[in-house]
Order: sequence, then structure tokens, then C-alpha cells
Amino acid sequence: MDYKTLLKTGLLASTLMASLPSFAETTLGISLQLPLKHHLGQNLVDFKQEVEEKSNGDIKIKIYPSAQLFKDSEVHQAVSSGAIEMGVMSLSQLAGTIPAVDVFYVPFMFPSQDKVEAATRPDSPVRMLLDEAIQKTGTRPLWWQAYGGVALLSKNKPIKQPEDMEGMKVRVFGKTLGEFVKAVGGAPTSMAGSEQFLAYQRGTVDAGMTGVSAVGPRKLYQVMDYLTLTNHADIEFLTVINEKVWESLTPANQKVLSDAARKVELQLRNKIKKIESDAIADAEKNMKVIHLDEADVAAWRKATTSVKESFLDNSGPLGAKVIQAAEKL
Repeated sequence: MDYKTLLKTGLLASTLMASLPSFAETTLGISLQLPLKHHLGQNLVDFKQEVEEKSNGDIKIKIYPSAQLFKDSEVHQAVSSGAIEMGVMSLSQLAGTIPAVDVFYVPFMFPSQDKVEAATRPDSPVRMLLDEAIQKTGTRPLWWQAYGGVALLSKNKPIKQPEDMEGMKVRVFGKTLGEFVKAVGGAPTSMAGSEQFLAYQRGTVDAGMTGVSAVGPRKLYQVMDYLTLTNHADIEFLTVINEKVWESLTPANQKVLSDAARKVELQLRNKIKKIESDAIADAEKNMKVIHLDEADVAAWRKATTSVKESFLDNSGPLGAKVIQAAEKL
């Protein structure tokens, strides 16, 4: 049985979680869907270096990039079951279990980077409510990773006004984003990020939503003509650790992980503005980039007001608390 199979079955993780002498080295594996060169991959490399240095080698971090072990949709189950110690996942993957996490996809709830930063700080009421709910699933959030704002891609015609999307088949990656598309007369199609290129190339969908920073690495400019910067939603990833693995660590090693997590979280949050501005500049070399003015944004806000109500109906009491906390920021 190879190493990957052992991880998949959880046998290796069970072995690592067994009682170890205090002097034994601890190895923590992390599943990542993206390549190491992506900014989330580099964030993990920074974490690995910080942990191994500060623990004097007592903790080793092993990164498995490019979905070698698990797809995004499999990461939470893999970590909560102990099939792997840690994993990077998009926050939206928890929407089936914790619908309130989709608050970041409620249209224009976080329309500026400043408000995103306020909502994602560890001491933010928004994040504290969500972290507490996530921890009840057997996984502990170690840190959140900024991915950037959501933009619209289209091929045969630009999207500037809400009515421009009417009748279009649109790639989305979450229920609330799907409600956004329905609100303006489009037909949402849920699709993994890695499937976008072929879907756009083949015309399976007419338009799509994606993170601005994904346009270059995924070469989406080769198959789409227009990029519309709506900034109507924010994409967050997070790194989680199996709760039993966390509890098996010494307080000193828990502190090493927590301190390193906070350090790399701040580093990435501070970098995201430049990452996005560079991504937009690169996109402008190959695509027509459409910037919305205040009147355009007002039209999109008005057209998508029903999405917030759908979110509240779907997310229950926790969703209401999260919305209330977000609106107070």
C-alpha cells in the first residue's frame, strides 16, 4: 500500500495520532488543491518554514499541493476523519454543513478591502461566530487565507449591467452565488475551478464567476474576452487541523502553530491588494477589463437584493447573527 493510499484510508494518520514519546518528531501533512507557486501555496511554504524553525525541528510540515491527495470538496471530510492532519479549503465548501459561511457571497456585504479585513480578523464577531461553528465539526481553523474578490468573465459580449447576464449560463461555486445569477435572469452552473477552462473553451457556459487572481494562473484569458470587476463577493480560504491532532500536541507546540498561523495570515492579507492589482494589470494585456462606476454598482445592488433574504432563509439563526455582525462593521 503506497503513502497516498495510507492517507486516504486514515491508517497513517491514526498511527501519527497514537501516543508518542515526548522527544519524538511530529509530522503534519497538509493537503492543498493549488500549486505551490500560487499565493496560497507560498503562504503554506512560509508557514512550514516558520513552524519548523520555531519548533527547533520538533514539528515537520509536509505539503501535498495540486490536489495530489484530495479535491477541495474532499478536504473537510479528510481532515475531520483524520485521513490527513491538516488541509486548505475554500470556506464555501462548508456551506452544506454551515450555510452561514456563505455570508461572504451575499452581494456587496463586504464591498471594500477594508471591510473584508475587518470581518476576517480573528477577533471579528463575524469570524468568531463562524470559527466556533467550524470547530464543532471536528476541525479547528488555524488561519484564514485571503484569496480576493469575485469578478465576472464573459466571452461573446461584455457584462456591465445586470440585464446583460439575462439568459446566460454562468459558472458559479456556491449556492448563494447561484442565487445572485438567478436574481439577474441567468442560469447558474456549479463547477470546480479546475474545470473552468474547458467549460469556457467548449461553450458549456456563457459566463463565469472567479477570483481575479485565478485568471492568470488558470489561463482563462485564453478562452474569455471580458473581465468585469464587480467586487460583489469575497473569496476566503482557510487552513484547518484535525481537532484530535491539535489536542495531542503539547501546549508549546500548539503555540508554535498558532503564532506561525497568525504571522502568515497577516502577511497574505497585506499582500492581497497588490496580488489583485497585478492580476488586473496582467489581464488587461489580454482581455477587455470593465470597471463599474457608482451607478452601475447601485443597479447591481438593487437587482440582487433578494439574495440576502434567500441567505437568511437558508442559514437560520447563525446566519442572522453573522449578518447582524457584518452590518455593524
